[in-house]
Amino acid sequence: MSTIYILNGPNLNLLGKREPEIYGHDTLADVEAMCRTAATDAKIEFRQSNHEGVLVDWIQEARDKADAIVINPAAYTHTSVAILDALSAFEGPVVEVHISDVHKREKFRHHSYVSLRADEVIVGRGVQGYLDGLAWAIEKLG
Repeated sequence: MSTIYILNGPNLNLLGKREPEIYGHDTLADVEAMCRTAATDAKIEFRQSNHEGVLVDWIQEARDKADAIVINPAAYTHTSVAILDALSAFEGPVVEVHISDVHKREKFRHHSYVSLRADEVIVGRGVQGYLDGLAWAIEKLG
């Protein structure tokens, strides 16, 4: 059975409470439950941190423990070369997920360092994007 890390960046612990007009009313716990229900063919490690270095550590850990990564790097999408470098050292498939359509938001959100490494990018599908990313990763792993 494949192992997939689902990693979440800063402020996603406030999902459902922070700007629900943009991010919706589902909480991160709701998203985790949806992913666990959907992942009948994979083991899920679902994590969130507001700290860039912790995310880098988890990505490095995934090199030995995971077959794929689904990541919503949140604000680090637009700023973190460190996360890009860690993902570049990961050999499995990487899916970048964003709840909102970052391309229809502020100009600074249009650039993604993570997209330089991601094998698939899903934006603007709400929390359904996590399920789409997870399904893509499971299919890719065969």
